[in-house]
Amino acid sequence: MSDTGIPDAPPGATGLLLLPSGRAVWGKGFGAEGMRVGELCFNTAMTGYQEVMTDPSYAGQIITFTFPHIGNVGANDEDVEADHAHALGCLVREDVTAPSNFRHAQRFDDWMAGEGLIGLSGVDTRALTRLVRREGAPGAVIAYSKEGLFDRDLLMKALNDWTGLEGMDLAGEVTGEETHLWDKGGTWELGSGFADSPRDGAPHVVAIDYGAKRNIFRNLVRAGARVTVVSARASLDDIMALKPDGVFLSNGPGDPAATGEYAVPVIQGLLERDMPIFGICLGHQLLGLALGAKTAKMFQGHRGANHPVKRLEDGVVEITSMNHGFAVDGDTLPDGVTQTHVSLFDGTNCGLEAKGGRVFGVQYHPEASPGPQDSFYLFEKFVDLVGGRVVA
Repeated sequence: MSDTGIPDAPPGATGLLLLPSGRAVWGKGFGAEGMRVGELCFNTAMTGYQEVMTDPSYAGQIITFTFPHIGNVGANDEDVEADHAHALGCLVREDVTAPSNFRHAQRFDDWMAGEGLIGLSGVDTRALTRLVRREGAPGAVIAYSKEGLFDRDLLMKALNDWTGLEGMDLAGEVTGEETHLWDKGGTWELGSGFADSPRDGAPHVVAIDYGAKRNIFRNLVRAGARVTVVSARASLDDIMALKPDGVFLSNGPGDPAATGEYAVPVIQGLLERDMPIFGICLGHQLLGLALGAKTAKMFQGHRGANHPVKRLEDGVVEITSMNHGFAVDGDTLPDGVTQTHVSLFDGTNCGLEAKGGRVFGVQYHPEASPGPQDSFYLFEKFVDLVGGRVVA
């Protein structure tokens, strides 16, 4: 045992997860060598590991996959949600095997290496999940050395120096910088690939990119919109100069209160101009802040593709994809703002609306990727609204 109290590596171990308590989780490293420090979380989805790893909302996080067989369908160039991966690394139960899927272009571990991501296999991922559920989402260091050599003093210092996601604006780090028309098509279908983008004349949605997943833009296109994407730091004047019919607020990583320092005044300006607005995940949280509610860090967060959400209007339950560690405090919604959806896991806020339904947001991910598509109607509702069509 080292001076840090970290147990020595067992024979053959090339990967290490280190927790603040000094607990060491050993396994086989894969992907890129090195070390990363961030928040440890878990994801319960059975599919879509490549979408998860490239989702910008996972910036600053190390993902424990509860499904044991990760990597078995390989990796390809289509199942990605950003130009590059944003998660720091992942922990999996079984060794990554050769891919068995006609769409694969490379092995998952090779893709991880190319993206600079650290993986650790042979881990009791369910024990780690129980730890997060019991103790909350901790900071952690993940490291991989082919030689099995680790500077444990350095790893512990990096972990102790990490301040956590609370108070951290990560949207400004992952957002695109250039304003551009989304021209990469609509949703994907087997045999035909991604659908074409709409022509001029479609309702124009300006999407603020706080760390957006590509499938959000594709679903807006599928619903009939023409989409222009702007940076998280775009000004109100920048947005209004594009003459939007409506504004979309994207998902993204980090603390909404920190991002809100520059995002909330812009959203409030849009509200003052009676602009139709739709927000997802971080965008939903920022919308809540702009309307006068508060947000809070969650104990363990919600991440997976099987989360039941109740629509309060009619009692319908939607099975949703989620990825968030912060939430709008439903008890702080001001007069004129209605709670529309709640989590059936813990009762936390999952939806709100204001201004007679012209402004609304949901905490979950109706674009799926991965996950169920129960909630695509929200994209249709928004595009119908901005296009001046009657909304049922």
